[in-house]
Amino acid sequence: MSYRYHTVDVFTNEMFGGNQLAVFPEATGISEAQMMSITREFNFSETVFVFPAAEKTHSRRIRIFTPGAELPFAGHPTVGTAFVLAATGEIPFGGGEERIVLEEGVGPVPVLIRGTPGKPTFTQLTTARLPERTDSPISAADFAKLLGLNETEVLNDSLRPEIHSCGVPFLVVPLRNAEALANARVQSVVWDSLSKSARIPELYLVTQDSWSAGGDKEPIAPGTVRARMFGPGLGIAEDPATGGAAAALSGFLTSRAVPGDSSLHWTIFQGVEMGRPSRIELEVERHGGKVSAVHVGGQSVLVSSGTFYL
Repeated sequence: MSYRYHTVDVFTNEMFGGNQLAVFPEATGISEAQMMSITREFNFSETVFVFPAAEKTHSRRIRIFTPGAELPFAGHPTVGTAFVLAATGEIPFGGGEERIVLEEGVGPVPVLIRGTPGKPTFTQLTTARLPERTDSPISAADFAKLLGLNETEVLNDSLRPEIHSCGVPFLVVPLRNAEALANARVQSVVWDSLSKSARIPELYLVTQDSWSAGGDKEPIAPGTVRARMFGPGLGIAEDPATGGAAAALSGFLTSRAVPGDSSLHWTIFQGVEMGRPSRIELEVERHGGKVSAVHVGGQSVLVSSGTFYL
């Protein structure tokens, strides 16, 4: 059997930036074991397999695989798949703004598509779940050892490592400055040791310029965030753009922002240290002082199309 596929760079407006993604727009007939084998063959951080939706009002059902596991939800596969389906004519796109729904493991995920007829330029998901917080299973000192940093470079006061999730948990680790972010390296021996006594989710390292000047004790203002993601547990050494982590980060940032009902917006730059710069737009809506909706979006670039002989 042969199956069509497309590859796309997500969260970038330039080819060879952002995060790579392979999408199989008609995956009916591919077994779960074959999906994992295909994912490992591409060796991207994720590959998506598209099926007819179970609900008539929804556009498609998708399954998302990393080289190590299947995920119930992920950001760059969601916005990237919506972009591919609209750009290749798999779903009609007449330009302007259109909304579709993709069925995922976490439930229905709405996606906004913007652009001109047949040429989407921006896709934005709305998470099926609002952010949830859990305390970190290890200390800031352990994080310093794990990342090969000085203990003072891992913040541990009003900003401290925490687990946040919008369907997939990420351990948000706030670092002092961009230099610490650039120098961070997961120490495999330390990871193996810590993993024996605690379940450690994927690591999302973040920093803002204001934290360098002691602004870590002030409310986090909307603006720019620098980030890196390490996912040893998923077989991902480092990810250049992680929409699911950006969604989870909304809980960390919003809980430390000035209270109120105004919407918040952050631009997250990731993948810089890998030579694949990415730009992720994170928007948070609030109602009654609480998060009411989380949106993650960005641009994408179609890279290739081909046939996979299975």
